[in-house]
Amino acid sequence: MPAMKKMKVGQVLSNKMDKTVVVSVESYRHHPIYKKTIRNVVKYKAHDEKNECAIGDTVRIVETRPLSKEKRWRVSEVMIKAAAIDVKPEEIEPKMVSEKPEPEATMATDTQPVEEKPAETKQN
Repeated sequence: MPAMKKMKVGQVLSNKMDKTVVVSVESYRHHPIYKKTIRNVVKYKAHDEKNECAIGDTVRIVETRPLSKEKRWRVSEVMIKAAAIDVKPEEIEPKMVSEKPEPEATMATDTQPVEEKPAETKQN
C-alpha cells in the first residue's frame, strides 16, 4: 500500500519563476504554557507545470520527490482564483502633487509674536 502524501493549502505569493510558485502556508497551534494561539507561516516552492497560478490564488500543494534544490512540492489544483483587476492607464487620474493644502494657522489671532531685544555687549 503506497504511503499517503502530505497535502497543504496556501496562497501564491510569487509566480515570477518559470514553472515555479512560492506558496505561503499558515498553521496555528496553542502554546501549552502561555495558552496563546501562535501563527506559523512557512513558504514553500512548488512546481507549477502549466504556469497557471497567479498571485493571490489559493492552491493545494502535494509532497513529491525533490525536483530541484528547494522544490519538493507540486501544485495539485487551484482551488480559488484571485480576482484580476484590469485597469488601463487612461482610467487612472493623475495625482496633483504640486498642489498642497495650506496649513492652518496654529496661533490664535489675539496673540502677537514677541520681539526679541538685541543682546547688550559689555565694554571694558
